[in-house]
Amino acid sequence: MNKRVVVTGTGVITPVGNDVATFWKNLLEGACGIDFITSIPTDNLPVKIAGEVKDFNPADYEIEPAYARKQDRFTLFAVSAAWQAVKEAGLDSSEGGNIDPSRYGVYVGSGIGGFATQVRETEKIFTEGPKWVSPLLVPTMISNIAAGNIAIRNNACGPCLPVVTACATSTHAIGEAYRAIKHGYADAIIAGGTEAAIIPLAVAGFANAKALSRAEDPKYASLPFNKNRGGFVMGEGAAMLVLEEYEHAVARGAQIIAEICGYGNTCDAHHVTAPRPDGTTQAAALRLALDEAGYTSDDVLYINAHGTGTALNDVAETVAFKLALGDDAHKAHVSSIKGSVGHLLGAAGATEAVATVLALKNGVVPPTINLDETDPECDLNYTPDVPVEVPLTIGISDSLGFGGHNGCIAFRKFNG
Repeated sequence: MNKRVVVTGTGVITPVGNDVATFWKNLLEGACGIDFITSIPTDNLPVKIAGEVKDFNPADYEIEPAYARKQDRFTLFAVSAAWQAVKEAGLDSSEGGNIDPSRYGVYVGSGIGGFATQVRETEKIFTEGPKWVSPLLVPTMISNIAAGNIAIRNNACGPCLPVVTACATSTHAIGEAYRAIKHGYADAIIAGGTEAAIIPLAVAGFANAKALSRAEDPKYASLPFNKNRGGFVMGEGAAMLVLEEYEHAVARGAQIIAEICGYGNTCDAHHVTAPRPDGTTQAAALRLALDEAGYTSDDVLYINAHGTGTALNDVAETVAFKLALGDDAHKAHVSSIKGSVGHLLGAAGATEAVATVLALKNGVVPPTINLDETDPECDLNYTPDVPVEVPLTIGISDSLGFGGHNGCIAFRKFNG
């Protein structure tokens, strides 16, 4: 059984916008959501910048104050992005609605989960004693709880699969949701990722691993494919897509944004943090997605790159693009949005998937900002600083995660 799968809804909470329209507008304008951290003290931290979500109000997404007080920030981001996506899709799983709850799923992951909650309650046990640890600790911090809360709030009783593959988490969540619908296990799935890990312990951990940029200017810190890059910049947020079986979407008159048509999933089996330098396993994931999508040299291809701004990633990813595409790599339109939003970790892939479907829908490639000095080893068309109007036919979004996880999802412009 091979069914067509389409995207009928999107939602985002990001450092450059808490709704899809604002997010897209700011990406095209080259806005940068990275700044000095305001949510935590940074006096003793080696890194003081991040891509924080701004002006976030759960009530804007019909989240009740009592509910919000009991949730970790990563869950609130997830529920808010899902609310947007479901609203755009127009799905209703109540009695007499337009989708059977048993055929309605949630595939939402987080790389870290409720890290802030875990740290706060850990401090309590050492300073105040075990009786003061919240009884809500476990169901607030576990990384699958965002998916569970989305399912509860949307009466989604079908397959529910939280994914955890570090920074490839939400790409894999979307890919696995695509497969579930393609093979007949669900009619619609809310898929994506969420992360809220800008806390002292996480900043210190990534910084001491020499993964983070130490740049002093936050607006020139996340530098994908730039020869001056010095590490990634942490970000936070969530992004969700409603994936739906094509005939189901058409039958209820849904507006279709794009078609998802390919997925690749491989592992480097090389190193816990460094990508495989020869790019072979990353290229294999790209090729799996492209082949399933029916890519040919006649297609006009957009690649939303993982593009973290680390020394190892950007070169290895460039090598992988060349291995996967051959001569076509040099005519592909490539960009990374991490210069604008930072690295959203487990939410990065879904955020970039939303950017990819919007690029296809609107025929515009969002820019790689801060690309004023290209690394000679990163010699593809990385769309520096200015968006480009292109009649795109296919787009892919790839992600790499600690542990060697590689994921790639392919979308086509929807033409009926």
